[in-house]
Amino acid sequence: MENDSAATEKRPVWFVGAAIGGHDDQTDRFLRDGIWVNGHTDKFIDDVKSIAVGDKIVIKAFYNKKHDLPFDNRGHSVSTMRIRAVGEVTENVGDGRHLRVGWEELDPPREWYFYTNPKTVWKVQYGSGAQPHAAAALIRFALSGEDQDIEEFRNLPFWRERFGDIEDGFQRFGWTGFYSEIADKLVRYRNNRQPLVSGIRDITSGLGVESRICDTYDENGTQGPLRDICPFTTVGLYNWSVSDDLRKPIADGLSALLGPQRSTPIFGSHPDGIPLLDFSYPRSWYFETEAKRKPDDIDKLWRVFCDSIDYAKLDDDSSREAMERSYDNALLVKNVSERKLTMGLYWMRPWSFPSLDEKTRKYIHHVLGESIPAKLTGTEYLVLRDRLLDRFHDEECPVHSFPELSLAAFRVASGSKTTVTDSGVDAGYGPVTGDEASVASVKGTGHGTVYSIDDILAEGCFFPRAKLEVAVRRLGQRKSLILQGPPGTGKTWLAKRLAYALIGRKEDRLVKRFQFHPNLSYEDFVRGYRPETGLLNLVDGPFLKVIRAAQNDPDNEYVVVIEEINRGNPAQIFGEMLTLLEFDKRNKDEAMALAIPKDDKERVYIPPNVYVIGTMNVADRSLALVDLALRRRFTFVDLEPTFGDSWRRWMNEQGGVEDRQLRKIEQRMTALNEAIASDQSLGDQFRVGHSYVTTPRGARIDDAVSWFREVVDTEIAPLLREYWFDDTKTADDQARRLLEDF
Repeated sequence: MENDSAATEKRPVWFVGAAIGGHDDQTDRFLRDGIWVNGHTDKFIDDVKSIAVGDKIVIKAFYNKKHDLPFDNRGHSVSTMRIRAVGEVTENVGDGRHLRVGWEELDPPREWYFYTNPKTVWKVQYGSGAQPHAAAALIRFALSGEDQDIEEFRNLPFWRERFGDIEDGFQRFGWTGFYSEIADKLVRYRNNRQPLVSGIRDITSGLGVESRICDTYDENGTQGPLRDICPFTTVGLYNWSVSDDLRKPIADGLSALLGPQRSTPIFGSHPDGIPLLDFSYPRSWYFETEAKRKPDDIDKLWRVFCDSIDYAKLDDDSSREAMERSYDNALLVKNVSERKLTMGLYWMRPWSFPSLDEKTRKYIHHVLGESIPAKLTGTEYLVLRDRLLDRFHDEECPVHSFPELSLAAFRVASGSKTTVTDSGVDAGYGPVTGDEASVASVKGTGHGTVYSIDDILAEGCFFPRAKLEVAVRRLGQRKSLILQGPPGTGKTWLAKRLAYALIGRKEDRLVKRFQFHPNLSYEDFVRGYRPETGLLNLVDGPFLKVIRAAQNDPDNEYVVVIEEINRGNPAQIFGEMLTLLEFDKRNKDEAMALAIPKDDKERVYIPPNVYVIGTMNVADRSLALVDLALRRRFTFVDLEPTFGDSWRRWMNEQGGVEDRQLRKIEQRMTALNEAIASDQSLGDQFRVGHSYVTTPRGARIDDAVSWFREVVDTEIAPLLREYWFDDTKTADDQARRLLEDF
């Protein structure tokens, strides 16, 4: 299998379907006859012609799955492929349809999740496409029998909000389950709408919206009770730009009418940038009054609604073409704009379709750099959708799903900033209520670039997302945090980025960096006398200046990053500030006099928008243990040497190092760290971090062997000789083992 895997690094692997002309699965016949046939006479012809003798080919079946999954899918459908057989092409007939294949059946078949494709012919290749790491993992899964790392996949940015390790209460888009379930249950009313109409009359009775739940029967404008309705207008009843006191009873009423929902709507506490309709008739409706509309207007809206649900589920050519047609027909309905139609599609399937309300359009154009025509056809809308989905898989993209896109568009348009509350990270969510706000550029203008945990991961952090979220959350709650770990674990690198993530943008004026050392004093850091023009003047130190700036700018968070916080004497350097650092003393009532006051009346407090991040090297023998008083005021996060898939992917993509060589380096470094940890004179805190063998973004390595040797000779070996200063033989042996047969 190793030879097969190595061969596929340069050749594509073809994942193909096994249905012909809509008939049942033809896998058994293909295996028996040693063939594969393209079931289309007018599609994938060029792809099939390009398949070479010796290429690997895999029979897969695509479907969405909700039940019997090996992880908690929280009620969401999971894109799934069943791998039935693998083989090697022995002959290509050249007609774009027929191949001869030496097959090997998988018994039982194996299921692969998340990274899938419904197309009949899907070309997958190492190191290519929007998700090169996922492609390589899929190839190894299919050809080498390697298990899928489900934990990693479900925690990748694109899937994490639905399937990843997010604690209950910190999931940003819980509303999406309710919206999707309502859409599913509305489908059954497509051809029998009177029970739905009657139910809506009952739900809205007495809410003061009778003038908006009515119809017009004649040319004179005589109003009467509602007699028909489309699905988008139905969902729009609880997506009006009105108070939650009106939205909630309508949503609750529809939930009761349609049947129990797995999810329940939450209004008021965490609105998530959901685009809302203007609360005015007829702008809040998707069709005209009875006297003005065409007989099939409402039917057209039901058709695009149902076709879109089918496409979101099946994701095949037939359902796509049906949606494209019904989308174009729906735009012919008077009172339906592209903005309103795409908002409706987003409500019913938030993870599948983008809303093109004004704010989101501008964000897509200005931030994501995607051009959008003034008006899109159904085909153009789905092409844009596909492009955005591809972008979402890129770790450097600022958003990774349509709900994130909608939320980010609102935040940029409204000027919201990220804050941290006791319940976690709150992104300043709120409803989008119209087309009035324009999207400001997120770069320049003194406001910095939007920044989040996604950016930390994209810049080369190998720690799990969950660990980073805990760090940001604890920093937000306790106000002071220390990153501690062995050398080379990226403490300084991460500290600055955690500060940006807390603030929500990359703005250096709000992040102040210092380094403690044995000669630093209270007078240097907080306040002291300094000679100026021959006199001693009382001068505020840098920490006190940050406090003053934050007090005068309460709308922004200020972060003080202190490198090597235990290299000085923190208790002496902070003085009475050590008491004021406590998270529950961040108010004027707790103000204290300083050791060196300006006058008898002066009192100082640390405001709640000042945060402190310290870094601490736990392997430095020259440093004393941290004072217990300091420990009581900081929360601690341990950083450890972290290799694995994320590290290998970074070094492969950024440094150009082959996977085979990276696995050797990883094995050698892991063995070294095990030896260090097991030595009674050293221990875990002396392990060697991944930073020693990690290159910056874009720093290509022409000769990985020479590069690794230089790192060992000039960085790791000297460190080991310091560790085993009284046993140079052990130090030299460990350095030699790193390079043995490399």
